[in-house]
Amino acid sequence: MTSDGGHPSDSVASDWPVALRGVTESIVATLGPNDRWNMAALGLHAPDESGEPVEATTWGNTRTKRNFHRQGGGVVQFSPDPRAFVDAAVTIREEEHPVLPSADAWVDVAAESVATGTDGGTEWERWELRPTDTGTVAAERPHTINRGFGAVIDATVAASRLDVPSYDTETLLDRLAYFEETVEKCGGPQERAAFETLSEATDWRSLTGNEG
Repeated sequence: MTSDGGHPSDSVASDWPVALRGVTESIVATLGPNDRWNMAALGLHAPDESGEPVEATTWGNTRTKRNFHRQGGGVVQFSPDPRAFVDAAVTIREEEHPVLPSADAWVDVAAESVATGTDGGTEWERWELRPTDTGTVAAERPHTINRGFGAVIDATVAASRLDVPSYDTETLLDRLAYFEETVEKCGGPQERAAFETLSEATDWRSLTGNEG
């Protein structure tokens, strides 16, 4: 089932398969030189003005950055599974196909580099993303709010900054401990499994002296 976008009042780009506002978290698949699709978390920044392109920023010399330069784009997808986000954010996940089984919607995009810079010793590159087709919506379901899911997403951001000198490590560890508690109290089995994968991949607990 294809869609020509979300409700005009909610979405700044009618050619995206879902409504975008603020920073919408997504998973982007980019084709690598090994002919496999690399999965990475990617925040989509909706523009203030309707009709302007959606932007995203890559940090460091990531596979996504290199593949954007090599291929000129990728496949952006939206998944309700927190485990998919953690795999994309803190592990190396490569697949034969660009769309994950858990994706509810996806769209092919062209990626154009528009700015580069350095922040806290880390190189960044800003991209304009433009859909090259109308996208696909595979599942429509009622939206439910789970604080555990939100905590998992925020935890991937905190964990990704542990090696960035400009961020205070103790502050990040405090955030991760808080997110872990939130997941335990408010999350379900998927959120707990996702957070455990994040903890194993980043080993953040060892930095606190609490590995239990």
